[in-house]
Amino acid sequence: EDFELYGTVPNVIFPSGAVVDKGNLYIYYGAADTRCARAEVNLNSLLRSMLPKKTQPLRLGRYLGNPIISPIPGHDWESKATFNAASIYLDKKIHLLYRALSEDNTSRIGYASSKDGFVINERSEKPVYIPREDFENKISENVNSGCEDPRITKIGGRLYMLYTAYRGTGPTRVALTSIDESDFLKKRWKWSRPVLISPPYVDDKDAALFPKKIKGKYAILHRIGLSIWIDFVDDLDFKKNKWLDGNVLMHPREGERDSRKIGIAGPPIETKYGWVLIYHGISKKENHHYHLRAALLDLSNPEIIIGRTKDTIFEPEASYEAEGIVLRVVFSCGAVLVKNTFYVYYGGADKVIGVATITLNDLMKKFKEK
Repeated sequence: EDFELYGTVPNVIFPSGAVVDKGNLYIYYGAADTRCARAEVNLNSLLRSMLPKKTQPLRLGRYLGNPIISPIPGHDWESKATFNAASIYLDKKIHLLYRALSEDNTSRIGYASSKDGFVINERSEKPVYIPREDFENKISENVNSGCEDPRITKIGGRLYMLYTAYRGTGPTRVALTSIDESDFLKKRWKWSRPVLISPPYVDDKDAALFPKKIKGKYAILHRIGLSIWIDFVDDLDFKKNKWLDGNVLMHPREGERDSRKIGIAGPPIETKYGWVLIYHGISKKENHHYHLRAALLDLSNPEIIIGRTKDTIFEPEASYEAEGIVLRVVFSCGAVLVKNTFYVYYGGADKVIGVATITLNDLMKKFKEK
């Protein structure tokens, strides 16, 4: 005001007292060392402006129509559970290959597709992939066995599916099969004969191929022990005792909520910022509570970790994620990036399948959080 700008000492406001009356704060002050004046403000508004703002952490947005895939009692092969779906975007549709569990605990692979990423428009009546080899066929009645937790990657005109093969005893091992893209789209399920690619003496699982070669080599992520490993191979012909190996890419972080064990979700997704790798984590304090996080890897050298999210990006909070065969689990085997939005497909409590989304821009903000 002019009376604050002009006077004995220009440009001065000098408070000398204040009172609170009927929810307002009245401040008395000298103006330009010439006049007395009063200002007022609502006290609650003032206090709210002074307090730190509470912000909700950026996380995946859960689809309100979840679960999108559930067991079907009339289908023996998927009557107990449907969960942990691989995903790939082809021909303007998102295709899902999901783990289906029968009452005798045999895991097979079912198929479903969605045009918008949420509503299932098509679902197979029969499994599209079944256990075929001794290393994945059941050794005794009712033990867990079969083809578990698939991840799928397109390289050239072929789709490669890596999955966990288990026969009910011994270590879990990584198996590799493939199918021509045109056969896949026409639902001619002509999968190649699966081969084991992990060694016979160690538990290995959570494996996926990068969707392009890195410096002329195929790059494969997998989990040995409690950590995520990366290996580079010249070809995908795993014969004559040729096995996955490599180096540790990421360890669990002491003191964080991924302190006990980590493993990848689906294959890495290429963006202009780097390879986005969604992964699951468990803390030492929360036992079997699976949640999701993300890492950003360098495009030309994915062994360089640009960042890992400090906070989780998804937690088991809905009833179908907290209660099921295994309590409090969200476990993803695949995500797709369509028009700047990630569609992340996950198993809820090892029972059903849900989908959650986050934009690429929001996910990048997660890497900047302290």
